[in-house]
Amino acid sequence: MSNTKEVKKAKEMNPLTEGQTMKVLAYKTYGGPEVYGVEDRPVPVLSEKKADEKGGEVLIRVHYSTVTATEAVFRRGDMMARLFTGLFRPKMQVLGEELAGTVVGSRSERFKEGDRVFGITGPEFGAHAQYIVLPDTAVLLPLPDSIAFEDAVACLDGFLTSLPFLRDVGCLKAGQKILINGASGSVGSAAVQVARMLGAEVTAVCSEANHALVKSIGADHVLDYRTADFTKSDRRYDVIFDTVGNLCFGKCKNVLTENGVLLEAAFDFSVFPAVLFTSLFSKKKVKIAATGLRPAPEKLEDLKLILAKMQSGDFKAVIDRIVDAHDIVEAHRYVDTGRKRGNLLVRMAP
Repeated sequence: MSNTKEVKKAKEMNPLTEGQTMKVLAYKTYGGPEVYGVEDRPVPVLSEKKADEKGGEVLIRVHYSTVTATEAVFRRGDMMARLFTGLFRPKMQVLGEELAGTVVGSRSERFKEGDRVFGITGPEFGAHAQYIVLPDTAVLLPLPDSIAFEDAVACLDGFLTSLPFLRDVGCLKAGQKILINGASGSVGSAAVQVARMLGAEVTAVCSEANHALVKSIGADHVLDYRTADFTKSDRRYDVIFDTVGNLCFGKCKNVLTENGVLLEAAFDFSVFPAVLFTSLFSKKKVKIAATGLRPAPEKLEDLKLILAKMQSGDFKAVIDRIVDAHDIVEAHRYVDTGRKRGNLLVRMAP
């Protein structure tokens, strides 16, 4: 949609009208998918600061966000997650980190009303709402008309996670061999494409039903996790990227090269002993990384790279399904099955 039409639509919505409400997806206690609900809350408003003052802001109408495995962990209240979300009850009731939408109010030098944008909120979350206010410093970029909102939001979670993991933590180089466990998920499908970009030879582990998918996005070899045990093969890998969290160093060490590394995307207490042990006593390493807590400028540079690769066709969005906001409970139930292919999108505001 052109910027002129977006501005007209934004003005018709008149989101800054005092007292106007919006729909948000919220949870107030930890538990199963049923703890989620749709609520009416006031539309946020911009501060009174001018665009050229420090602290400029934009008000965004959120068209699409995502439901990720990380958000399901937060919703359940797993112990590791509670260190961030609150020990006894959620401090952040509205989750959602990824978004694609339209600027409908601006006191910013970076964006104007009608701009199509995509990006992430950071650890504050809040994208599971029809409107959100973000600062000038947010990890946010203009979205070209050539890229659909749906495709843009589906290229955020996986690529912003796998890029720093493979490039910076795993130091994956051209010609090296990598195995990606859970290669058809949000992070896994992005990791396949990142590894291909870095020039590595990619072995993807997923169900047989997803073999065609991972081959289409760049996997050189594909293994069915139900029938093939890569830990007992003769092949060696410089990097093993576990996006699922069901591998361990004891099983993987024999298929790692002399200085190979096992990257664990699942941030869990159980991984820490192996991280500590291998850092002290082994050439082969187990490494973790809180990629979501990186400084915003670093993430913004990666977002620019992701956008460029989307425009060139090197990075492709993998979308499992798109649900409406009122289907948030079913969306979380589906994510909990662990069978999500790529990304699950939630439509917040048409």
